[in-house]
Amino acid sequence: MKKRKIRWRRIGGFVLFNIIFSGALIPFFLFWGPFEAIKVMAVGAVETSRHPQVVRFFLSEEKIREIMHTYDSQGAQIGLEIDRKATDISNVSSGIIIEDIQGHSYKGKVMLIEDPKRVKVAVTQEIGVAGERLSDMVKNAGAIAGINAGGFYDPDGEGNGAFPDGITVKNGEIIHNNVGDRAVDFIGLDADGKLIVETLNVEQIKERNIMEGVSFYPPLVKDGKPAISGDGGWGIAPRTGIGQRADGTIIFLVIDGRQPTWSIGATLRDMMNVFLEYDAVVAANLDGGSSSEMVYDGKILNKLWNIFGERYIPTGFVVML
Repeated sequence: MKKRKIRWRRIGGFVLFNIIFSGALIPFFLFWGPFEAIKVMAVGAVETSRHPQVVRFFLSEEKIREIMHTYDSQGAQIGLEIDRKATDISNVSSGIIIEDIQGHSYKGKVMLIEDPKRVKVAVTQEIGVAGERLSDMVKNAGAIAGINAGGFYDPDGEGNGAFPDGITVKNGEIIHNNVGDRAVDFIGLDADGKLIVETLNVEQIKERNIMEGVSFYPPLVKDGKPAISGDGGWGIAPRTGIGQRADGTIIFLVIDGRQPTWSIGATLRDMMNVFLEYDAVVAANLDGGSSSEMVYDGKILNKLWNIFGERYIPTGFVVML
């Protein structure tokens, strides 16, 4: 009996050692391994997360920049890599069309909203305390659909999406501002339903009569032309964006990522190309990563990569009934 216990202890110790050893090797495999797409995805995911210092433990600043700009030489490619397919949940009579899209390394969803004035900002009901799941935001707003919107800051280290970063506008009122009078990258809709993507301060936002908006960046399309050089320098990740056509149609875009058997993710250039494919005259990047999500009629349309499900976020763009 005693020998059997010793034997099981040795086996257990061997297994535990291999688990710890394998775990220690994973970062080196991701950041230094031979698979370029996985490397770009891993470095981009960490570099654009709330803990970019992790990747700096393994790689120099120069190496990070090199990896983040891996696909710079590919430039803008309009209509060459994107497959579009209408989904069976599209309802033209409702003024909403939903399409599946697929590129060289990603899959995602596009939602077209005919009336831009239906698009509003939804904010967590416990701002400053806790964020809210997008599905709950859409439901609580009495809306039919939505995507995640701006980013958030984390003063207490809880990471619960309680504090929208920058300036947040809802129904023409500034409901949160942590930047004072400083101008920030802003994405909003004015009283006429025109999508504004500019660097603005509080007074300028009021002067432009912006009714709904959040802070985030960068612009992807301006005046119908590419606004991203190279691949954008943000690596590959799940992405969310918003754009508008000349006829006023709002374009919601969500791209899945960090799921090698489904969708690795997209660069900012990839997003820009999608918006150009959909004839956007203006478009901007929104918060991505584990925040990227699209909801319609009570259902999550994209494949979340977060094993814990929906992330708690501070803001969303929703489509009213």
